Amino acid sequence: MAATVTPTAPRGTARSAEARRRRLVAAAFLLPALVLLGALVVHPIGYSVYRSFFDRSGSAFVGGDNYREILSDATIRTALKNTAVWVVLAPTTATALGLIFAVLTERVRWGTAFKLLVFMPMAISMLAAGIIFRLVYDHDPDRGVANAVWVGVHDTFAQSSAFPKARPGRDSPLVDAGGGAFVTRDPVRAGTPVLLPLVGVAPEALPAGTRTAKAATAAPDRVTGTVWQDFTRGGGGSTNAVDPAESAFSGMRVEAVRDGRVVASATSGADGVFVLPANADGARLRLPASNFQEAYAGVQWLGPALVTPAVIGAYVWMWAGFAMVLIGAGLAAVPRELLEAARVDGANEWQVFRRITVPLLGPVLAVVLVTLVINVMKIFDLVFVIAPGAVQDDANVLALQLYRTSFGTDADPGLGSAIAVLLLVLVVPVMLVNIRRLRKEGAR
Repeated sequence: MAATVTPTAPRGTARSAEARRRRLVAAAFLLPALVLLGALVVHPIGYSVYRSFFDRSGSAFVGGDNYREILSDATIRTALKNTAVWVVLAPTTATALGLIFAVLTERVRWGTAFKLLVFMPMAISMLAAGIIFRLVYDHDPDRGVANAVWVGVHDTFAQSSAFPKARPGRDSPLVDAGGGAFVTRDPVRAGTPVLLPLVGVAPEALPAGTRTAKAATAAPDRVTGTVWQDFTRGGGGSTNAVDPAESAFSGMRVEAVRDGRVVASATSGADGVFVLPANADGARLRLPASNFQEAYAGVQWLGPALVTPAVIGAYVWMWAGFAMVLIGAGLAAVPRELLEAARVDGANEWQVFRRITVPLLGPVLAVVLVTLVINVMKIFDLVFVIAPGAVQDDANVLALQLYRTSFGTDADPGLGSAIAVLLLVLVVPVMLVNIRRLRKEGAR
């Protein structure tokens, strides 16, 4: 009886069928992601490019007019300049601080706790960080931490006057000497007490511990006098006379000036009385401008000149921790024997850091730097929240200008789409460089 032979499919055909089946399965799994990618990324990009060639209403084709307006509009040029400042300063500063923190925390016992504190701002949203730093940069030293510290340091070395509003009253023996100083009309004489009355300081603004003024006692070989507030609360009292209820101006500097030179000086006491030596006889007395110097109010952190560096400072506060963690992970992979060999060969810590640690961390530093560059090109919320409305034009960046142009009171979707395309064109090369670098790293 003859055996029955069952025909079999060629092996190549079976492999092709299996490959097709696997491709279909892969396509089935990828299809939802591709649909979402097309709907949320590809279509918006394509529509933005298309819309950028039309006018405000979207009905008239204007060609490249929107792109030409980007180059001619002063506000957008400021946004471009500020974006360039951000790209240069923010990533490099955050990366440098992250590198310093990562290296130093390896040598301290509480390094983990320090890393936690530095990384903690990453848990805060940009909106919350913006609100925090809007208060930090407040111009009022009683509210803004930055100005409170700055004013405290300034006043340590240059104390402001307690009587910035003081000035001579009507029929006063003092006249304006220019530059904020006041001088007596006539020369003074030893043995005749001098009266230097001032007004203009509110009673509640007088320093704590202010005492009642006292009329100076005549001294035959001295020039004596009183500096005080010639004002009686509730009315009454005599002009240019020390009345019992009037307050003394203590700490006032009094100078005796003759022929343009200061020949003697004194400071009024707690009762407003001052005493000058005999050589002040025949000179005129001057209250220098330092007596009336306004209290130092600090720095306008959110003024036109400093608003961009101030906002960059808030960004660095948030992202230095991110840089530190990534660099710290890369630092843990650095071979310790190389560092120890360099130290044995006589290299100091700076040479080890500069010639060994930093070159070995080069790939990690590149990752951090490129990531932050891409991030700052899209910065929006920090600038929008921190910069006051009056200086938003000075702090403007491309992402904020995109929002203001597209959704502001005078919205122009065509110009806004052109700005979006410009931002994409600026970001894509950095992304391509990053992708190329990652492929090279994967091929090693």
